[in-house]
Amino acid sequence: MTWNLATAFESVCDALPDRVVLIQGDRRVSWRMFDERAARVAAAFTAAGVKPDSKVASYLYNCNEYTEALYGTFKMRGVPVNVNYRYLEDELVYLLDNSDAEVLLFHGSLGDQVAKIRDRAPNVKLWIQVDDGSPRQEFAAQYEQLLAAHEPMERIERSGDDLYFLYTGGTTGMPKGVMWRSEDLFGVLGDGVYPLVGLTRPDTMAEVGPIAKAQVDGGAQRVHLPASPLMHGTGAFTTFQALFIGAAVVTLVGRHFDPHELWETVQRERVTQMAIVGDAFAKPMLRALEEAEAKGTPYDLSSLQLIISSGVMWSAEVKHALMQRGGFICLDSLGSSEGVGFAGSISTPGAEQKTAKFTIGTRTKVFNDQGVEVVPGSGEVGRLAVGGSIPLGYYKDETKSASTFLTINGSRWSVPGDFASVEADGTVTLLGRGSVVINSGGEKIFPEEVEEAVKVHPGVADCLVVGLPDERFGEAVTAVVSLRPGESATVDELLAALEPLARFKRPRRFVMVDEVVRGPNGKADYKWARGVAAAEPAV
Repeated sequence: MTWNLATAFESVCDALPDRVVLIQGDRRVSWRMFDERAARVAAAFTAAGVKPDSKVASYLYNCNEYTEALYGTFKMRGVPVNVNYRYLEDELVYLLDNSDAEVLLFHGSLGDQVAKIRDRAPNVKLWIQVDDGSPRQEFAAQYEQLLAAHEPMERIERSGDDLYFLYTGGTTGMPKGVMWRSEDLFGVLGDGVYPLVGLTRPDTMAEVGPIAKAQVDGGAQRVHLPASPLMHGTGAFTTFQALFIGAAVVTLVGRHFDPHELWETVQRERVTQMAIVGDAFAKPMLRALEEAEAKGTPYDLSSLQLIISSGVMWSAEVKHALMQRGGFICLDSLGSSEGVGFAGSISTPGAEQKTAKFTIGTRTKVFNDQGVEVVPGSGEVGRLAVGGSIPLGYYKDETKSASTFLTINGSRWSVPGDFASVEADGTVTLLGRGSVVINSGGEKIFPEEVEEAVKVHPGVADCLVVGLPDERFGEAVTAVVSLRPGESATVDELLAALEPLARFKRPRRFVMVDEVVRGPNGKADYKWARGVAAAEPAV
């Protein structure tokens, strides 16, 4: 059996033609329209000389067109490539060159950046502007005009080997393109979503649509809101899963995360599930709920059943405060661009889990540096590894692929570098990514553990912890901290919040900033934090 994402989506389109699938503001797209528009995209690519295995990059904010174009790329067996919409000229050129992109879709508001790099991206043969009210770039085809000029491409046979590229900036170095086979990606995402809604994964591609239809006919009115960017793995993967089961997908209109817009959309569209990226999203969401309550106009959260998070620490205190306001479940999924299903933590009202404590996945192990499985309860720290359906590697980077995708005891594993300890009960405690570990006085210190301790202080809005060069200790633990509006915190108060930590883990310096900078996906920008920590006066 060949599992292919485009074929799976086609099955659902056929089963639910008149139901709405894409929503943004007042724009609605039915499954029939979704399929037709994606087929027109595929036809336009083919007419421009784009062939199977050609790379199609999307330099787009969240929008209906993002999902349509991605589906259209899958239809004609092209390879979708995500582009961070915060990238400037050099970063954009690097990614287009590294991915061998032949098509670039971009929002009009990003057009000036694109215009500056056209001559530096000779491999791109088709530039497509998605209208957002910005001036037209004359060198680019207009998305809607392009669709209108082409009849829908007929459906074709596809392969489970068709690829999806997910570029990850990681914590160090240049972005790397993780290569996922369609069959592997459907497998791991299907294994995650179908049991979650009480279903068994389909045995054949033809069953995907009928299973979704049976759910809808049975009263399931699922509406998914990816609050995180679609160009990030959490937003993309949870959207794929939502489409598998026939859910509608709602994207926010705003270009910058606004928690009030989020809750207004949940209330208006009767959202049943959403995807976020840890406390970077959850803390502002909680503040927005508190502000609405203080005004006497609380948001209606009665439709919300599930909040999914992946990629960044999601503290137990914030989960608890959210669940006090609704009957939904908080699913903290431990995954990465390089692997899905490492571990998970499910919190329900009255049964909250501890921060960073996860139940290990069925395909997951923790190995030490010698490739030996860590013994539960031993206190030994190892690296998380997931087996089974995993990516092929990084595009055009055999060295990095060899260091991340390892063969241990005859089996192939994805080992991105997340360190963890295994408790006696078999659960794992996540410590953080090895590439940002601080070495101070011969001790390893994982920044996320310290960051979560600092953020326990009620006045702290956000925190990143880095190591700065130190003659005595090698590296000095330094915390870059932002406070909530109107709040204050002394060094002694911050240190008091850190009392549960061993002394060697506590920051020797605190640098106060107006705002801690993170990526649009909520992930930490440790490069920025190191620069600020080195340049700004400490307290």
